Amino acid sequence: MIGYSSYILCTSPRSGSTLLCKLLVATGVSGHPGSYFHEPSQEDWLEDLNVDVVPGENEQATLRRIFAAAIEKGTRGKGLFGLRLQRHSFDFFMKQLAILQPAHESDLTRLEAAFGKTLFIHLTRADKVDQAVSFVRAEQSGLWHRAPDGTELERLSEPRELQYDAAEIRACHDRFTRFDRDWQAWFEIQGISPLRITYDALSADPQGTLRLVLQRLGLEASAAEGVVPGVAKLADATNADWVSRFRAELEIDSAS
Repeated sequence: MIGYSSYILCTSPRSGSTLLCKLLVATGVSGHPGSYFHEPSQEDWLEDLNVDVVPGENEQATLRRIFAAAIEKGTRGKGLFGLRLQRHSFDFFMKQLAILQPAHESDLTRLEAAFGKTLFIHLTRADKVDQAVSFVRAEQSGLWHRAPDGTELERLSEPRELQYDAAEIRACHDRFTRFDRDWQAWFEIQGISPLRITYDALSADPQGTLRLVLQRLGLEASAAEGVVPGVAKLADATNADWVSRFRAELEIDSAS
């Protein structure tokens, strides 16, 4: 038994993290992973975690209650805490963690002081054009996730007409590429050897990927039996067309 108390899914948007989180929840043994520190705002954390504001309370005490609420929500009585940490949330999260754990000098020791022995999982999408197109398409459509039966799981805005936007796709492509570099640099600085999972592997074999994570956590891989994906792919002909157009433009830019 490895004895992990927590795991942190280190990722960026449209990398398959919602699929993996739902698979882990469905096992019933691996906590309830979620983006409990998603927004770079302590006020948002308080609201999202239903933590009361206490007038006159110092910041460290407030953070202590916030983190306790997140751990409770991300554990759900299973004894294992799961956290999804998007790279754009990272810097603010670590600044708050430093306030909570001032006696520790490194990010890793602060994280393990807060969450116990932690497995770090690096989930990436190698094809950054696909990832960027997926993100731009979701922002425009307002629909971020759909269930396998076709029902909407997460809609953040009303649908609007889709329009190919090369500049926005490029901006997302570059941002997601930078996120991967930043994660890798941080792992090296902290001396962390994460479990590495790719979007392609997860999409091709969700149950096999789930078994791998459970095994690394020291849990019974048999808990993955019967677990099916709770999220369907949204990519369609529009995505394929945008990807082809953008790749063609990249080739032209490279040749000029």
